[in-house]
Amino acid sequence: MRIISLNANGIRAAERKGFFPWLKNQNADVICIQETKAQTDQLKAEAFWPEGYHCFYHDAVKKGYSGVAIYCKKQPTTISKGLGWHDIDNEGRFIEAQFDNLSVISLYLPSGSSGEERQAFKFSFLERFMPYLQELENNNRDYIICGDWNIAHKEIDLKNWKGNKKNSGFLPEERAWMDQLFANQNWFDAFRLLNNQEEQYTWWSNRGQAWAKNVGWRIDYQIISAGLKDKVQSTSIYKDERFSDHAPLIMDYDIQF
Repeated sequence: MRIISLNANGIRAAERKGFFPWLKNQNADVICIQETKAQTDQLKAEAFWPEGYHCFYHDAVKKGYSGVAIYCKKQPTTISKGLGWHDIDNEGRFIEAQFDNLSVISLYLPSGSSGEERQAFKFSFLERFMPYLQELENNNRDYIICGDWNIAHKEIDLKNWKGNKKNSGFLPEERAWMDQLFANQNWFDAFRLLNNQEEQYTWWSNRGQAWAKNVGWRIDYQIISAGLKDKVQSTSIYKDERFSDHAPLIMDYDIQF
């Protein structure tokens, strides 16, 4: 089973940059997209509804903002849009596809980089999301939560970690939250189960020469529940083409789909 996750930074912009022709050749079973920045009724072109996939979008109320999507080769038994939290759901940050005992989620966790108000919003989400994840541990399902979590967990996960200790995305409180997530070994960072190399980034600032110099952050994840720990077969970050300021995260699992 191949799953691809990408923060598209605008699905229409990614389409213009060649994302969908590339995707057609990837043979992915599920594609999770974040930051679609579009209303579904604006996506009339066939490209946004790839042949061979069941396509689902969860838009933000605000036009041109946030939004998530999930494309599945197999028809899901259930699609859930949102978490039941009004403030989060208005921003289109969560969509879940269920297939028998497996759930695949496309998640766009809030960023706090624009100021204190949004950082407080991010902390509010984290405070609510941890108990939610702990509840999931008890329902005997397998989970793959794909997306832009907007947190670099460890020093290895960003180039300039010394200069970012006081910046959103690498704050001590955010990193401690990730520590807590993985502490009981009920959840795993699937990428790091296979790849512990340095300079494995998924996002680069548009400022300066960040892309050219590979001054990046690894903030896009596929977080898996404990039952899938031994199912991760391969992982890669695709950087031969640029569809966004993020790169696609590709993972293969030993899962019948």
